[in-house]
This record gives sequence, structure tokens and C-alpha cells, in this order.
Amino acid sequence: MKPIWIVDDDASIRWVLEKALARESLETRSFANAQDALAAFEHDTPQVLVSDIRMPGESGIELLQAVKARHPGLPVIIITAFSDLDSAVASFQGGAFDYLAKPFDIDKAVALIRRALEESLREASVEAAPAETPEILGHAPAMQEVFRAIGRLSQSNVTVLITGESGTGKELVARALHKHSPRAAQPFIALNTAAIPKDLLESELFGHERGAFTGAQAMRRGRFEQAENGTLFLDEIGDMPFDLQTRLLRVLSDGHFYRVGGHQPVKANVRVIAATHQNLEQRVRDGLFREDLYHRLNVIRLRLPSLRERSDDIPILARHFLVQSARQLGVEPKRLSEPAMRFLAGLELPGNVRQLENLCNWITVMAPGQTVEVKDLPRDLTQGSPAPSTLQDPGLAGAPAPVPAAVSAAAAPDGWIALLELQAAGMLGAGQMDVMDTLGRQFESALIKTALKHTHGRKNDAAIRLGIGRNTITRKIVELGIDGARDE
Repeated sequence: MKPIWIVDDDASIRWVLEKALARESLETRSFANAQDALAAFEHDTPQVLVSDIRMPGESGIELLQAVKARHPGLPVIIITAFSDLDSAVASFQGGAFDYLAKPFDIDKAVALIRRALEESLREASVEAAPAETPEILGHAPAMQEVFRAIGRLSQSNVTVLITGESGTGKELVARALHKHSPRAAQPFIALNTAAIPKDLLESELFGHERGAFTGAQAMRRGRFEQAENGTLFLDEIGDMPFDLQTRLLRVLSDGHFYRVGGHQPVKANVRVIAATHQNLEQRVRDGLFREDLYHRLNVIRLRLPSLRERSDDIPILARHFLVQSARQLGVEPKRLSEPAMRFLAGLELPGNVRQLENLCNWITVMAPGQTVEVKDLPRDLTQGSPAPSTLQDPGLAGAPAPVPAAVSAAAAPDGWIALLELQAAGMLGAGQMDVMDTLGRQFESALIKTALKHTHGRKNDAAIRLGIGRNTITRKIVELGIDGARDE
């Protein structure tokens, strides 16, 4: 984590903040004026900037403007006099995270800086693009058509709609389109519209102003601003709420949007790539998706083949995933015997590439020996057709990394814990900041969905079976977007 920069001509204030933050194990770097801080920006950047507003030479507002022009996502806290209302207003208009009125309580100042620090780390986690785009593997003719389409679109900024079944690799294709586009040096921001609760999705997309709603303690940039000059990937676009579709259409039409609670339009220079596994034409006919938005998104359509259409690629994909999984765990890669490989190539995997990846994760953790035979594979695969939930993502759609398959208690009583550890290790290794929340939501969703299946959708009975209250399961069903529940 980078240090917190303090800019103030008052040495006593610098000293107090340095000591208070040091007690919190937070590194600091101090400057006596704005000019020195700006010079330091030529070689380094802070995690958070704290600056006095009135200093000899350039003011804190001028420093704020200069910093925001170069680093729009950097939280800046302005220190101002208690009675200087104009300065506070100017701070927020300039994009400050918050202001600190003198004389300030040091504990409150540290708490404010910690909030800004959390925001900065969140920004860094969504904006940090992978050093290398993950490989898209495949020799099958259907995949060669996809590769050719990516090549044709390499120098274009046109909107693309990617369709295909769940688990076919739509986000990988979106990243490849970005990597080979003129915007490659700018951010690639991905958002799964089905994984965000409806009441939070608008703020997630467009950001919000301070005080726009309860808990909005500071202005926050949405995904459109984070993707400025780059690419915004909207996965599962077919699940976007109807009222938000209108706002998205406006951005695509005139390139402007408003933050939640805002009154000033924000210009967006963003290439939008959308993806869905649903039939958007049917959703338009059903009145669930705006026809004008559909035509805005469907400029270039790129259909990804299912794994059934490219079964020749299963061996090369399986070998790749076994190596990848072994690398995550720090072990030697396992190898599929020829009979085991032929067995896998003959399976119909409804979860597509994601399901195959999850199976390879399972093999890495659970299969005995380095050479894996057919008998070493999960029993649900070798003893008849797998149930729809077998080896598929048990959690919410759009998880940032594939979730390893659940394993039956008969096959491996503690296997799911090892697989959970593998998933957590992969997410932490990728630098993700919300691992507990993401896996927790997936865990809760899987439990509630399974209980509802056992009770044929009766949520009160499901709550009793799970040992939770009726109000709790009702709230969770809404929060997690679970369908198929009924009161009786």
C-alpha cells in the first residue's frame, strides 16, 4: 500500500497527523507546500492526499484541481477553517473526498482518512487490469471464427454484444477485444449486472454524490467514470432492471450521465461491450428489455460456441486448467490418462468451459496420484449423467473467478472445504478486495437454493430446515435475487 501524503505549511499539523497515522501503522509522507507535492507526483503517487486549503503559493484547491486532472480516482481530503463555508463548497465542486474543519478531533480525522483509504483501495481493485489477458484457447473451427472476429474488430470502437451460454468465456473475449483495441492502455472495467442488488446497481454504474442516500458519506465514482477512455464490460445485460435500461440508453445515445443525487452532467468517453446468455429478442417481445436499447447494443454481435460445439478443444483446455490449478496450489500438475481424456471429451458439459475448469480444480485437489484414471473422476460423472448442479458454479452469476464444484459427502466428506480454500487463494492472489463478501453471498445463495428445492419452493419450510428466521430468508431471497420461492 502506498503512503498517505500530508500537505500543510503548518509543521504542527503535519506532526500531529504523522504521529496519529503512525499509531495506526499507516505510512505517511509530508510536504510544506503544494509545489513540492506536485513535483513528487512526477515520480510517485499516494494512496490518499490530505491538504490544507490555504498555503503560501498554490492553494489546496489549486492542488486538488491539478491532482484530479491527472488522477481522478485519488481521494483528496481538504483541511479548511471551521467557518470557511465557501472553501468547503469549492472543495466538493473540485472533487474532494471530504473536508476536515479546523480545529479537528484527531480520532475523527484518522477515521475520515481510513474511509478515504478504503475508497482508494476499492478504486485500485476495480481499475487494476491484469498484466496479461488470460488465454483464449481453441483449435475448433467455431473458435477460429471468434478469433477472426476479434481481429476484424481490433481497431474499432464499435459497441459489441457477446452472446452464448453461461461459462463459454464471454468476459475473456471482452478483455481480448479491449486488449487489441485503440483503448488498450486505458482501464477495462467489468460489472455483472445480475450480481448487484437492484437498489445499488444505479450507484454502482453511475456513482453518487455525497448525501445522495443514507450511507453516502462521500462522492463516489461509478463504473462509467472508472472506465473513462477505456472499456466497460456489462455482463448479464439481459438482467438489467427496466428503469436502469433507460439511463444506459441515454449514455449510449448522447455520452452523458448524472451521478445519483447529482445535477451536473458527466461526460463519458467509454466503449461498451455487453454480454448475455439470454435471448434478448424474446425479452424484448416479453416487454422485459427495451427494444431501442437492444438495437443500440446489437451493433456487432459475437456468438460464442458452447463446449458441445467444440469438443475437440476439451483436451487442450483440460491440460491448461490442470497446469493453472496446480500453479495456484504450488503442486505438480496432474495428468489425465488417455481413457480419462477420451471420457471427458465425450461428456456433455452444460456448464461449458467454466464447468471444465471447475472439474480440473477438483481433480487437482481430490484425485489420488499424478495420473488420473476414469475411476478417479467424481462419481456423478462416472456413474450416470450428472445432475444440473454438478460441477457448476453453485453461487451467483458473474463471480470474479470460477467456483470449484461441490463434492458429494460420500465421495469426499471434507472436499468442499479444500475447494473453498483453493477458490479463496485464487481470488486473494488476484488482488481482489471483497473476497469474504463474494464467497459469503455465493455460500448463502447455494444453501437457500438447495433448501428451496427440498421444500419445493416453500420458503418458510426452507427457513426451518436451515435454522434461520422467516424474515431472514425473505430478506436474503430478495438480496441475492433468488427465484422460485413461495410463502406456502
